Amino acid sequence: MLAVSERIKGPGGVTKELIWHKPVGPDPDATFQRIACSDEDSIVMSGGKRQVPRRLDKPGERWCPDCLAITRKKD
Repeated sequence: MLAVSERIKGPGGVTKELIWHKPVGPDPDATFQRIACSDEDSIVMSGGKRQVPRRLDKPGERWCPDCLAITRKKD
């Protein structure tokens, strides 16, 4: 499924966790991507959109629970 990542930073600015979100709509300016779980928040698109499986098995990565629930409702 197409997703964008939110990077949660730890000490020293190192990424300690990735939270994957479902993108919404086109990306007109390639800077911010709207996300399905919020009408107000966006993700800075430093990593761009990627295909991400629903079942993540990499340490330090997880789906936003609200975005994952939205994708399951559409199935």
